[in-house]
Amino acid sequence: MKIPGIGCLIVIVAFTLSCSASRVQKDEQHAQATAHYRLGVSFLNEKKVQQAFVEFHKALELNPKDKEIINAIGITYLLHLEDIPKAIVYFERAVAVAPDYSEAYNNLGYAHYKSGNYEKAVPLYQKAISNPLYITVEKAYYNLGNAYYRLGKYESALAAYREVLKREPGLSPPYMGMALCYNKLGRYADAATAMDEAVRLDPAYNGSREKAIEALSLKKLRVSGAEEADLRDYLDILRY
Repeated sequence: MKIPGIGCLIVIVAFTLSCSASRVQKDEQHAQATAHYRLGVSFLNEKKVQQAFVEFHKALELNPKDKEIINAIGITYLLHLEDIPKAIVYFERAVAVAPDYSEAYNNLGYAHYKSGNYEKAVPLYQKAISNPLYITVEKAYYNLGNAYYRLGKYESALAAYREVLKREPGLSPPYMGMALCYNKLGRYADAATAMDEAVRLDPAYNGSREKAIEALSLKKLRVSGAEEADLRDYLDILRY
């Protein structure tokens, strides 16, 4: 067997060391990106949106294919900067990087829902739900129920809300969604029952219809469009 000469060995060793150094540098970059990401999350929790935005972008520069960083920037655009088109860009980028990332599919669906594109939101929520490893699947089911309701598909919306309650039976919002569906279907007794359960479970109302009526009436003064119509229906149901 021919033994490599000393020159060849030096090349091999140099190549190995180069690869090792590259891996170390990459690991350091990823660690720094994680630190910036966590700091961004902390800022966002403190309502310091601009500081969070800066930290997320620093993290992205260091690790441009991290799905959680990309998703966080999308959330910042969607919920805090109210820039839906840019939010959509980042959520789409997140699912391109990680095609099984249900959280980003759910957020992408919600971005389209917020823009009034309910038809486009539905398959995105369904994509999120289809992942058996999605830990908080009840969020996507709830959002799916809301999208179906806006599309006038009340039975489908009811089915989605029931899926939420199978997983989280103590939540109030699915019952409120069900109350709206039953109301549209002319099932007024069922609507009243669902609304009573929502009021019972919501800690803000603690079972008091009077508190619910007062709070919803005040909120109705601050909104318009579909949300105002929902609140009007809630109040009608509470007064049955």
